[in-house]
Amino acid sequence: MHLIVLSCLKATELIEKRMDHKLNFVQNLQLTMHKSMCKACLDYEKQSFILDDVLKHPLHKDVVMIDLDKFKSEIIAKISE
Repeated sequence: MHLIVLSCLKATELIEKRMDHKLNFVQNLQLTMHKSMCKACLDYEKQSFILDDVLKHPLHKDVVMIDLDKFKSEIIAKISE
């Protein structure tokens, strides 16, 4: 029985491992069975995929950095007009 049922610790290890490597058949089966019974690990997997995607494709590449002091001065000047 312990070959099929994983602890949450082992399940999260496999979730993380799956991000970079292919799991073998047994690991895939174990993880699928565990996630069918454990909502916490299913949610952890969803969050891990989101974090992995954000870290691999950061949004800040397209963000323009602004000088906050200059921006504040411009806003004050526009309000004063």
